Order: sequence, then C-alpha cells, then structure tokens
Amino acid sequence: MDPIRNPYAPGAGQRPPELAGRDEQLDAFEVVLERVSRGRPERSIVLTGLRGVGKTVLLNALRSAAVRARWGTGKLEARPDQSLRRPLSSALHQAVRELGHPSDDEVQHVLGVIKAFAQRDAPAGAKLREKWNPGIDAPAASGRADSGDIEIDLVELLTDVGGLASDTGRGIAVFIDEMQDLGSDDVSALCAACHEISQSGLPVIVVGAGLPHLPAVLSASKSYSERLFRYSRIDRLPRAAADAALVVPAREENAAYEPAALEAMYAATGGYPYFIQAYGKAAWDRAPSSPVTADDVRVAAPEAESELAVGFFGSRFERATPGEREYLRAMADVALAISEGGHEELDDIESVPTSDVAAHLGRKTQSLSPARDALLKKGLIYSGERGRIAFTVPHFGRYLREQTA
Repeated sequence: MDPIRNPYAPGAGQRPPELAGRDEQLDAFEVVLERVSRGRPERSIVLTGLRGVGKTVLLNALRSAAVRARWGTGKLEARPDQSLRRPLSSALHQAVRELGHPSDDEVQHVLGVIKAFAQRDAPAGAKLREKWNPGIDAPAASGRADSGDIEIDLVELLTDVGGLASDTGRGIAVFIDEMQDLGSDDVSALCAACHEISQSGLPVIVVGAGLPHLPAVLSASKSYSERLFRYSRIDRLPRAAADAALVVPAREENAAYEPAALEAMYAATGGYPYFIQAYGKAAWDRAPSSPVTADDVRVAAPEAESELAVGFFGSRFERATPGEREYLRAMADVALAISEGGHEELDDIESVPTSDVAAHLGRKTQSLSPARDALLKKGLIYSGERGRIAFTVPHFGRYLREQTA
C-alpha cells in the first residue's frame, strides 16, 4: 500500500494516531483537574511501566488535557547526573507564564522566586554573572527558595507558585518523565513539597512517569509517599485495544485488516504499543493492497524485527559492557529455563532470582553485584522486590537469545 499514507508512528514518545486503551487514565485525570480547580483534595499522579508501553505518550496526553483546562503546565525529563533545580525551574517558568502577563507584580515576584531557586544550582563561589540564567527577566528574589537546602527551597517554591495559581482561579501541573532517575535528595524534596501542597490545598499537582520500581524509589525516600501519590500501572494493551490501535488509523485511510492478520499481529507484538506501531508500519508498507493479511504480517515481520533490533533493543544493549552483557544473557537464559520447567509462559515471566543468575554463571551472587548495579543505573534492569530482577524492556530476553542463537 502507499507508504506516504502509512498512518503508524513508531517513534520514541511520538503519539500514535489512535491512543487506544488509555481512556481510564485520561478520564481519571479530567476528574483530578476539575476537583483541584474546585479546591477539592487530590493526590499527585505516578505512571509506571516498562519501556515501550507508552508512558511518555500518555504523559503528553495528560499535559494536553491540562492545557485545554487552561492550567499552566511545564514538563521535564529527569537525568541521573542532573540536579532537579534547573529543569524544574524551566518547567515552572513556562507554567507561570501561561497563567498571567509577565508585567503583573505578583507574577514578577513568583518568577523571581523561580530564578532564585534555579541559581542556587551554581557552583559555590560563583559570581552573579556566572550563575545560570533560566531566561527570566525578573530580578532573583531574596530570602525565598534560596536557602540551598533543596527540601526547604522546593516547598517554598511550589507554595508560592501554588498561591499564584490559586489567585488566578486555575492550577499548575508539572510533568516529570523518567522520574526514577531523580537523585535521592531531589526525590525526598519533591515528596515533601507535594505533601505540603496537599495539606494546604493549593492547586498544584505533579504527574510523574517512570519504570516499575519507581514506587519503591519514592517509598524509600518518604514513608508517606504510598499515600501521597495515585499510582497507575501502564501495561501492554488487551486484545481489543491492540486491534483498535491498528484498525482505526487504517480505516481513516480506507484500509482494513483480516481477522487472521490481527491475530498474527497480537501474537508478534504481545500488545505492547511501541511494537504495534513498528509492526503496523512494516505490514502496511509490505501489503500490496487492503485488507492486510496474515501473510502480509509474516512477510513484514523481519523488517519490523530489524527496526526494533537496531532502534529499540540494540541501542540499549550497546550501552552495556561485556561483563554486563554476560549478566543480561544469563537473565534471559534463566527466564527460559523457568518457562521450560512449566512454571510460567515465557513472556509472562516478570522477574528472575538473582541467585539463579549467579548459579547459571557459576559465580557467587556478591561477585556479580557491580554488573547488576551498573545495569540498574543504566535503566536496563530493575528490581521490583528483594532478590529478584527483571528487564525494563519487554521481549529483551527474546532478543538476547536470538543474538546468541
């Protein structure tokens, strides 16, 4: 079929033509926005899930909903080697500008507080002209959000921002992607600030997205975080939603799928949104005409798998050292052994014991700690419970086994 009319979008964070299977989260967020706008108590939100399930896409969709509600919004992506101050300042700068005219005195004051918060990130002893400027024309405030203690400063910052939002009759939402990569001090400060805001009833919410172990990261920082956030696990799509993600965009282009083709697509993709887009694009380009058949899917599969091997799996595998790759392959082998033992279907195995990985490699568990810890920091694996580990990328074990076959 005509590749120019191909409707599918296999890109990192790129919104698919049909955001299928996420109505529950979108509807719940609309309620949160309305409740907060009316001064009702609500918790901030945390989305968790594996890579490729569409967390970033959903995060962007929720932000769009906040924009439509005329909230001030800002977004940032956390990084392991970066302080929260600069990216959060930029996000809040954008959000505050959406709330009021920059010439308003109160807006200027809050912008000055944001600037003061940001500039505390400068190296000790840096001169004023050397400090990072977040693009805010207002003079930096003094005595507010500039103590140098991130927890004190963040509470003061969000309190002032929330007060401005309350005065305008609207709200502010901050969206944080890859939230598990925040430093421990920043996580603690963010939890404390959200706690303070929820108690004071200010119209500010944080919406975070991260890997499955993010709730554990938050809980380790503040024990009350379990009650502070509304957690929503984003998983692969059920069959009906996966079919809709393929069928609805095709229908817009006067194309269709045979039932057997949809069955073959679900078997190949496992319902993971990123895989659906990759296979959908390849099948569309390979199919000579509508409807797309199971044979078209079979012919297109190598192209889709090649695309995933390079852009989704391979790029992550290349970040690992030889020792770390050995550990990853051992994880894949252990998962296969568990499946062949009749305990679980291979794709349903969410984690494997670290002791089994060590035994497979003929090593002591402690001797493998450096490789395991490095993979955790690189975001290639995660630990949802003590003594067990899992891939952050779905079907990664299958990819590793095929690489060594």
